[in-house]
Amino acid sequence: MKGDRLIIFARAPRLGAVKRRLARGIGAMGALRFYRGQLASLLRVVGRDRRWATTIAATPDRAATRWPMARLPRVTQGRGDLGQRMWRAMRPHRRVVLVGSDIPGIRAADIAAAFRALGRAGAVFGPAEDGGFWLVGFAPRRPSRPFHPVRWSTEQTLADTLENCRPHRVALVRRLRDVDTAADLAALNAKG
Repeated sequence: MKGDRLIIFARAPRLGAVKRRLARGIGAMGALRFYRGQLASLLRVVGRDRRWATTIAATPDRAATRWPMARLPRVTQGRGDLGQRMWRAMRPHRRVVLVGSDIPGIRAADIAAAFRALGRAGAVFGPAEDGGFWLVGFAPRRPSRPFHPVRWSTEQTLADTLENCRPHRVALVRRLRDVDTAADLAALNAKG
């Protein structure tokens, strides 16, 4: 729908700066290769879709780096915790969906399903297998403080955020696995 905005939250792909927990298990170069490949794939799959406008929200703010699909607009994430940075990126847009850049398996159909869900709900989430979420979206009538307080990077992350969304109607899209550790990557590879 015209006016829909997809925001991809991404870290500049630099050695030693991305996927640090994954790097502990596969090395910094392996983590960088995974991240670059995943980011490029995600941008190819959803960045060109004409059903929504795509923006990369990048960190660190002054990162001089080569980005895949350099034609996409970029904004900076700014300061603050994850919730503050996500809310700042999302707040100006009437209908907005945000995804991370480390979730293999995201399809354009997932983003389209999230925007459809926002036709009947104030918020939409894509649950992650670790208790967090890989996608979050808001309609014009949305929770005022969806990310405060949230226990980030825990199995309570999604539950905390859902609690903050009351009494707004919330929709869920499919569950996916994000890749934070070598064990996550091995589990993903085992699935084929």
